[in-house]
Amino acid sequence: MDGRYWDGPAARRDGDSDVKKELPDREKTIAVRARQRAIGRELRRMYDEVVQEPVPGEFLDLLKKIDATKG
Repeated sequence: MDGRYWDGPAARRDGDSDVKKELPDREKTIAVRARQRAIGRELRRMYDEVVQEPVPGEFLDLLKKIDATKG
């Protein structure tokens, strides 16, 4: 090859040792993404639970008092 054409990552051209070095990084990336997805699912589940909770009566009373003072 004279350098005009790209034929893939250099690690594949340099031998097996570089390909083996890529593997742990790829596995780490996959693990990080899986962890991020799990965190995202849990946050969405928690948010959905909070949204479904009723508004406390004391909070509604406070909002009514605020509205009364503005009007």
